[in-house]
Amino acid sequence: MNLYPLALRLDGRMVLVVGGGTVATRRVPALLDAGADVVVVSPSLTPALRALADAGRVRWVARRFEPSDVDGVWLVQVAVDDPAAASAVSDAAEARRIFCVRADDRHAATAWTPAVTRHGPVTVAVLGGGDPRLSMAVRDRIRSLLSDRPDAAVPTGPGGVVALVGAGPGDPELITVKGRRLLAEADVVVADRLTPGLLLDELRADAELVDASKIPYGPAATQEEINRILVERARAGLRVVRLKGGDPFVFGRGGEEVAACTAAGIPVTVVPGVTSAVAAPAMAGIPVTHRGVAHEFVVVSGHVAPGDPASLVDWSALARLRGTVCVLMGLANLPAIVAALMTYGRDPGTPAAVIQDGTTGAQRVVRAPLHALAETAASEGIQPPAVVVIGDLAAGIPETPG
Repeated sequence: MNLYPLALRLDGRMVLVVGGGTVATRRVPALLDAGADVVVVSPSLTPALRALADAGRVRWVARRFEPSDVDGVWLVQVAVDDPAAASAVSDAAEARRIFCVRADDRHAATAWTPAVTRHGPVTVAVLGGGDPRLSMAVRDRIRSLLSDRPDAAVPTGPGGVVALVGAGPGDPELITVKGRRLLAEADVVVADRLTPGLLLDELRADAELVDASKIPYGPAATQEEINRILVERARAGLRVVRLKGGDPFVFGRGGEEVAACTAAGIPVTVVPGVTSAVAAPAMAGIPVTHRGVAHEFVVVSGHVAPGDPASLVDWSALARLRGTVCVLMGLANLPAIVAALMTYGRDPGTPAAVIQDGTTGAQRVVRAPLHALAETAASEGIQPPAVVVIGDLAAGIPETPG
């Protein structure tokens, strides 16, 4: 049997999904991503599908299938295990000349869903002659080839673009899939000091690397120069990635860079990254929240000391919190931070920790009561970058649920 490959434009068109189990849970997101008007007919739904229904993203008809459900739809997906029920759906679709995908029996279906991989605007669909394992194996091979070949991406055209990409907390494998793809496609990469070095080793041989930490200006002037480079290179028609440690919008001045690009008429994309405020504690066995222990966590910058007129942090409010406080860039001011929290009422015996080089092979963790934290960190030789965690959970995950 030869198949005729076809890409469907489903935006605004009704698609019927019969069944509310795990198969439907896997199929519905791709239909929604294609803009389809999805109707799910099933007496019950998985929690994931129920959440989509509650949010108004799919329409749920809470009953068993009826032949009239097929009226007016463009495509039918049968996601039930009962062969008789599935046949009733496909028969109704066949009678109305509507293509029907069957999860239970592809040979009884009039349409097949391929194994799919996406690389930016490129979508590759693989059909393996009815063998799903073969389809996925070929799909995975193609995905690997596309990931290794940035030239496979579609060019941006005469005008360049800028992407602010969060590189994550230090482990190069914690960058997002989208971030890694954009990095591989980049003509120019403007990198922060905290960017994982192994990511830079993967750049195209002809990509320009601008080390932002070596721009010879003061902090404000350095940011102006970074903004100028982003705009200048993009105006030259290049694909520019501003690679930033952690997340671009968590104490990373990403907002300033977006504003500069927008003011210059440069298209800009923001790719969130894993922030060290959560990842570093996690890798040290410290959850920032836990049932019955901490229902809140706050992330603050400690680069300006408490009491400094330039500080925007309300340390007295932080001291009154019962949850977890994560301080970034606060190692130099740690004695003043500890003193301020205790002055405003935080228990000196509160568990606390400092994590250096979190998520990397060089990670180090020191723990101490709040009152002894600064002294312990100094005696252990802890150096930046480091995340300070203050709260009951700094002692580790409780043995029993709270």
